[in-house]
Amino acid sequence: MHALRHFYASVLLDAEESIKALSDYLGHHDPGFTLRTYTHLMPSSATRTRAAVDAVFGDERAADDGPETAQETS
Repeated sequence: MHALRHFYASVLLDAEESIKALSDYLGHHDPGFTLRTYTHLMPSSATRTRAAVDAVFGDERAADDGPETAQETS
């Protein structure tokens, strides 16, 4: 059951559900506890940042290309 609960949390975090909502769903009384427990499952800040900038410029490529690609020439 614990593994299923962890899987449930990881799926919701990957879908960008809020920590507050996840805390409620899991029955935690403190969202801070939920954050401390599951923070390693949250998408990295760098990935979110690249995805946000790509979305502004309409870049359809995956958000997993890093800063080293900025120097590439076509």
